Amino acid sequence: MNEEKVWVAQAQQGDDEAFTKLVETYQTPVFNLCYRMLGEPELAEDAAQETFMRVYQHLPRYDQKRPFATWLLSIAAHYCIDRLRRRKFSMFSMDAEDDEGNSVELPDVDSPNPENEAITGQTNERVQAMLKDLDSTDRAAVIMRYWYDYSEKEIAESLNLTVSAVKSRLHRARKELAGLWVEQEDDLHAEMERRHHESPAF
Repeated sequence: MNEEKVWVAQAQQGDDEAFTKLVETYQTPVFNLCYRMLGEPELAEDAAQETFMRVYQHLPRYDQKRPFATWLLSIAAHYCIDRLRRRKFSMFSMDAEDDEGNSVELPDVDSPNPENEAITGQTNERVQAMLKDLDSTDRAAVIMRYWYDYSEKEIAESLNLTVSAVKSRLHRARKELAGLWVEQEDDLHAEMERRHHESPAF
């Protein structure tokens, strides 16, 4: 029996110290998943805390035959999906109050990426912005597949989907992300061209 299984078994018996060890082991992966889903560090921090509260509450019912990490991250993903759906609903409510008929969008990610603040920061911000355009369940599937290397079967179990539904969601999301990436590349090139022509010659 490995150390993690011992901690889980002890935590299920009410050992708070064992649960703390699980939190310390998984707080970074959980925060990173929540950040990818929600796009803002403060929201990700709140979501991570809520995730561990839910894990603590439901731990007695956890089936040890299932990988603990899969179970834990599925709780985080579901919580984030719910948050996104509620936020989208409130946005639609706000739309009706907009005098100029403009739709209200999710806030942009202007803060630095907590995972990488160096050369890859700009790319990560672009990827993060594109992820926000995906359906919340598609977003969770993409993050679990490409950031956490989950199998399609594990994603299906985590999100209560069939494997074929996961495959089609991943396929659709990849196409959408590729289209958005090309679109952004074109916009960036056009902006660079415009700035080049507007810059004064010396």
